[in-house]
Amino acid sequence: MATIEQIDRSRVPQHVAIIMDGNGRWAMRQQHQRLFGHQNAMDAVRAAVEAAVALKVGYLTLYTFSTENWNRPQDEVDGLMELLITAVHNETKTLMDNNVRLQTIGDRGRLPEKSRRVLEGCIDQTAANSGTTLILALSYSSRWEIAEALRQICRQGLKPEEVDEDTLRRYLTTRDYPDPDLLIRTGGELRVSNFLLWQMAYTEFYFTDLLWPDFRHEHFYDAVLDYQQRQRRFGKTEAQVEDEAANAK
Repeated sequence: MATIEQIDRSRVPQHVAIIMDGNGRWAMRQQHQRLFGHQNAMDAVRAAVEAAVALKVGYLTLYTFSTENWNRPQDEVDGLMELLITAVHNETKTLMDNNVRLQTIGDRGRLPEKSRRVLEGCIDQTAANSGTTLILALSYSSRWEIAEALRQICRQGLKPEEVDEDTLRRYLTTRDYPDPDLLIRTGGELRVSNFLLWQMAYTEFYFTDLLWPDFRHEHFYDAVLDYQQRQRRFGKTEAQVEDEAANAK
């Protein structure tokens, strides 16, 4: 297990995104219903946020509830919405104490009114914080986001020749944030599940079999340490990257 002392603080990823997978399987292994896994995932969320704060990661995005999750059994959806309210209410003081700003991406209008009200209260209360920005992807999917961006572009009446990559980026829900440098996915699955597809064009992926409720600080450090062993070339040759690194010294 990695420790924080092993991390090169000069090469910490600016933006880490996490697909928090494995809650249901974790609960079933404990011989409980799926919601029990979601309830016990809060310690993992807290650990991830604390590790990001300790490393001064600028942005941490958690895939909290996808648009596809609305298709789950109604009692599980209702339980998740209640859990969201409780978690945000209970963690607001901790976010304030750690100078963390809360934001969301996704179709927030689909959330129950009570969930929206509690979320918006926490967003307002933490708005002036200047440390890590915690972004909850709620009622979010990348295909929805891109389709919504295109709808907005069409409403603006832009001509085809006026639309380029920068145009589309300005209409995405993530327009105010840098693209993720590192994606962590727990639960052993090797896919991105309709999450930040546009934004992860050059993201480094880190997959672990660990189920999300068992995730702790050291697992976050493991992922960052693995990230720091990689060379990010962005289409350049290895020699070009090494020359740039040498000239930057």
